[in-house]
Amino acid sequence: MRILFAITLIICSLGANAQEQKIGYAEWDYIFSLMPEYKKIDSDLKAHGAQLEAQMKAKYQDYESKLKAYQNLPATTPDAIRADKERELQGLQEAIQKFQQDAETSVRTKQTSLMEPVYTKVGNAIEAVAKENGYTYIINPQMVGGGDILLYSDEKYNISDLVLKKLGITPPAK
Repeated sequence: MRILFAITLIICSLGANAQEQKIGYAEWDYIFSLMPEYKKIDSDLKAHGAQLEAQMKAKYQDYESKLKAYQNLPATTPDAIRADKERELQGLQEAIQKFQQDAETSVRTKQTSLMEPVYTKVGNAIEAVAKENGYTYIINPQMVGGGDILLYSDEKYNISDLVLKKLGITPPAK
């Protein structure tokens, strides 16, 4: 009897605690899309990408012109010269592949360094809004890979517009 009473008491207290918890959610993509910093970051990343792409294109054009010159060598060209040109072409191919890998790393690194202060700023605003409005948890409904964490959410618990206001951004009318 005592065990049954203790279990009932525990279940009731868990139910009472669950009712006291307030859970909300913030849509990071929505918040970021309205931030001036994000628009500047997007512009900077596009410019950085375009610069790297131009460098890649120049390297590839150099490779293609040397390949064409190699292909147009007269049949009487000595094997030593042909072998030297083949090594040069192989070296250019390897340099292009390395540049491509380095460029991808560079874009990711730049994106991380530009976004980190924005993540911190938004995170601080979310924390402030959550505390001001008595939320116990704030969830991001978008998971990495595009899936949602929430299967259902009531729009009244969406604090995204409150976070935007905390950041000094006027949310668009709904």
